Amino acid sequence: MIPLKGNLKEVLAEKLEPQQLKQIYKTYDVVGDIAIVRVPEAQSSLSKLIAEAVMDTHREVKSVWRQVSSVSGDYRLRGLEFLLGEKTTETRYKEHGCVYKTDLRKAYFSPRLSYERLRIAKLVQPKEVVFNMFAGVGCYSISIAKHSQPQKVYSVDVNSSAVQYLRENIRLNRTEKVVVPIQGDAKTVTEQQLQNVADRVLMPLPEKAYEYLDYALLALKPTGGWIHYYGFEYAKKNEDPIEKAEMKVSEKMRRQCKEFQVEFGRIVRPIGPRWYQVVLDIQVKT
Repeated sequence: MIPLKGNLKEVLAEKLEPQQLKQIYKTYDVVGDIAIVRVPEAQSSLSKLIAEAVMDTHREVKSVWRQVSSVSGDYRLRGLEFLLGEKTTETRYKEHGCVYKTDLRKAYFSPRLSYERLRIAKLVQPKEVVFNMFAGVGCYSISIAKHSQPQKVYSVDVNSSAVQYLRENIRLNRTEKVVVPIQGDAKTVTEQQLQNVADRVLMPLPEKAYEYLDYALLALKPTGGWIHYYGFEYAKKNEDPIEKAEMKVSEKMRRQCKEFQVEFGRIVRPIGPRWYQVVLDIQVKT
């Protein structure tokens, strides 16, 4: 979620009762010219009023939708309910000199991963072969192609709609010579096409990264390389979610490779009470 230009509660202060204001979220997602708001079910009758406030505050927003379900399923989609403006979920989003076209109903997209996408892109060394196991519409892959000098970025996704937009975004950003779109499950694609080819493997799907870890290792060159692992971790008050992720991942990797090191870890973002999305940068040496 990103902050409003101004406080949504201040905008609505003269229109709502104090008790209603307490239950209103201050923040919302903006992807291009589309805003996605969260409105508690108890306050659903206020949805249109909130949408109007969003459009009044963010002049570039042309369409407002309410998120009615969490991100779920193999395609990482969320339920959306139309509130106000143009009834479309297709938009263009600009980030770090790249432009991405997407449909928020058909493909996963989060503006909240902007920093992480650029961080990874800057780690890629010249002439590296990169394998993005869960490419979506291409945000990580195209950012790498634009900000580094990789040899190839193999970009796989099981969602045909996401791959359709991936292909279009490759053209929009003129990265046809570098980014290779492939539709399919990353396990199958690795086994059939991409064994022992990658210097670096990206796993930006926290729901499935642990399950696919063996295939990330299989995709690396025999000389080793890097794995960027994303996962969800629950941590109690006295626990470190990064340490918990490292322990879990290390236990599995020890069964597959002799030498590796978790060189870096960070909390990408909190996703709920004591739940976190974390990333581990893992160097595999043999």
